[in-house]
Amino acid sequence: MQIQDLPYPDPGVPDARSGPRFLWWLFRNQLGGQLKSLAWGLLHFASVAALPFCVGVAVQAVVDRSGTGLALAGGLLALACVGNAVGDTFLHRTAITNWITAAARVQQLLARKAAHLGSALTRRVAAGEVVAVSTGDVEKIGWFVEALSRFTAALVTIVLVCVGLLVYQPALGVVVAVGLPALALAVLPLLPRATRRADTQREKAGRATELASDTVAGLRVLRGIGGEELFLDRYRSASQEVRHAAVRSARMWSLISAIQVLLPGLLLIAVVWYGVGLAREGRITVGELVTVYSSVMVLTYPLRHFEEIAMAYSFSRPSAKRAAGVLSLQRPTDTAGSRAADVPSGDLYDPQTGLLVPAGRLTAVVCGDPDAAGLLAERLGGHPSQEGTSVLLGGVPLDELPLDSARTAVLVQDKDPVLLSGTLRELLDVPASGVVRPETALAAAQCDDVLAALVQGSLDATDPMDARITERGRSLSGGQRQRLALARSLITDPEALVLDEPTSAVDSHTEARIAQGVRELRAGRTTVVFTSSPLLLDRADRVVFLHDGEAVAVGAHRELVRTEPRYRAVVTRETDDEAVLNGSVAVNDVLQELEEIEEKA
Repeated sequence: MQIQDLPYPDPGVPDARSGPRFLWWLFRNQLGGQLKSLAWGLLHFASVAALPFCVGVAVQAVVDRSGTGLALAGGLLALACVGNAVGDTFLHRTAITNWITAAARVQQLLARKAAHLGSALTRRVAAGEVVAVSTGDVEKIGWFVEALSRFTAALVTIVLVCVGLLVYQPALGVVVAVGLPALALAVLPLLPRATRRADTQREKAGRATELASDTVAGLRVLRGIGGEELFLDRYRSASQEVRHAAVRSARMWSLISAIQVLLPGLLLIAVVWYGVGLAREGRITVGELVTVYSSVMVLTYPLRHFEEIAMAYSFSRPSAKRAAGVLSLQRPTDTAGSRAADVPSGDLYDPQTGLLVPAGRLTAVVCGDPDAAGLLAERLGGHPSQEGTSVLLGGVPLDELPLDSARTAVLVQDKDPVLLSGTLRELLDVPASGVVRPETALAAAQCDDVLAALVQGSLDATDPMDARITERGRSLSGGQRQRLALARSLITDPEALVLDEPTSAVDSHTEARIAQGVRELRAGRTTVVFTSSPLLLDRADRVVFLHDGEAVAVGAHRELVRTEPRYRAVVTRETDDEAVLNGSVAVNDVLQELEEIEEKA
């Protein structure tokens, strides 16, 4: 896999049982790139390690006054330099490719999991944690996957050099062969503490990211209640904790780096001291001493990869653990599409509550508990966040359909829909049947003033469709965001459309026109609206009232207001005492209000 070939056609099914297993799975799935990196790494490190031998041959040739030996040394030195340059260049190229492709694979897996879980993801994992995993964590994971092949090449080179020195000069080779492993293992006692400090830093950074994400998402509300400075102080405090943790972690890694500089220096001193004694005794030549000394000095370079791989693993292990935690999440009722990938049609029925939505009708659902209404809306879409009995569409359990088919059949718009940044044209460019045009959907959702506001707020767009929408539609009011989201849902024209409080942020007159527009546009299509607004309820073909998780009353809105006190209490928001005192007065007030709004609308 090359960088230009990204994204992957299929990133695969990850082993998310633990962080180390996930890292090993990534390594195995990039085996070709890892082998290339290993081959170029061996060429690079072997060429570097060969330089001392070439220098030793040259020095000995000068001592022996041998022109042939000097020419041989020059040729070998040139060959080693070429191998070093070529190996280093392509090692860097393959290593970066492995890093980027590993990070891209993780990002694709996370994006696929987010699309698979839908709104259930943020109910089970904090939004800030998802952001941290998909940004900083993927870089650390890619770093370890990339560094592993370079470390392997360095390790093989060190072993080969040690063996070569034992054969070339056994007396000094024994010192090097014993000293180098000791250098490599000297920092092992410090690694657990360094790892714990790195974990603490990552944990505090994740909390700070989560706090920042939540603060930005609620900035409008925070400014409205004067809580902006309070949350900024909290973030400053969290940021300082991250800084202190990073400093403590850096101190430990600095100590490890210092040890890896000090110990090779001591080994060089030992080699020179012992080698000079051997040379004086005539047991080794000057060229051999130079060769061994240079080899030890050069081997400090591949030895640095022991420190890097330890650091990379320490930082990537908690990152991989978090990524595996997200990737291991499953839909509670996922059957992996045990039925054929078709789109059923017919009545929508929830056995758990007894809710029946006839095909081709506009059905309003009234539920006194907003949370219960949100869970039921999810369940109607075939991707609930909790286990339960599957909803049936035309007698077909939605949970047994492939996810794409279930979402094509039933579209759920929750009470807080997200508007992505971009132009209005891009926002409305969604999978659709092609029957409903954007202009028709915008008109039904009463978006005329929204279009005018977008053009007015744009510097260079005269066509509203080319006007840009900021992230999450922050430049728009709550009612304007709701209407654009409603228009987007109407364009898709699904077999069944589920709307959860689609007009809670608009005024009553606009709400009345939206109710009429949705009714006309969705004529002959199955539509479910969760609401307690009398204006929407009065436009519905039928109203279902849920009480304590069961459908207890079905009928027209005006009929239920007269005959069902519990329904009337939810719709009019009256208390039990008010219900006793007002009686039929409340009913007349509701009906009169409806008539007045209808006349003005």
